[in-house]
Amino acid sequence: MVSTGDTAPTFTATLGTAEHESFDLADHLGDGPVVLAFFPGAFTPPCRNEMLALQEHLDDFHDAGATVLGVSADSPFSQGAFREEHGLEFDLVSDMGGDTIRAYDLEMDIPDLGLHGIANRAVFVLDDDGVVTYSWVADDPTNEPDYDAVLDAVQSA
Repeated sequence: MVSTGDTAPTFTATLGTAEHESFDLADHLGDGPVVLAFFPGAFTPPCRNEMLALQEHLDDFHDAGATVLGVSADSPFSQGAFREEHGLEFDLVSDMGGDTIRAYDLEMDIPDLGLHGIANRAVFVLDDDGVVTYSWVADDPTNEPDYDAVLDAVQSA
């Protein structure tokens, strides 16, 4: 599992938009801290709550020079609709193939809901060099991170 002090795995994926724009994490390193917020699935109540909480703190993250990114196994179309419905002003990254989710050792299944190969809820803060300065992984995917702790980590990165 990726932990504080590790160099974060870089990855390429697709932005959660109808345009299918490509995304490369390496393009965002060196421009201030990066917050990677992995979430199990768009349009689920806990994920909606987490993404809305990140949106509520977005000005504070931006004031600290941070880029906030949500990452899930949802399709770019689903993520785009989710962003639009909830007015999210940060990018979501689609990892439908699960390569990034596996690289961060976050892959999980929720068989009762028919969900397989999705991301567990987790937050990582990366510094300019891609080193993890903060990591939090949920014991239960319905749990949310301590947003003040994430903001503190961003301000210290």
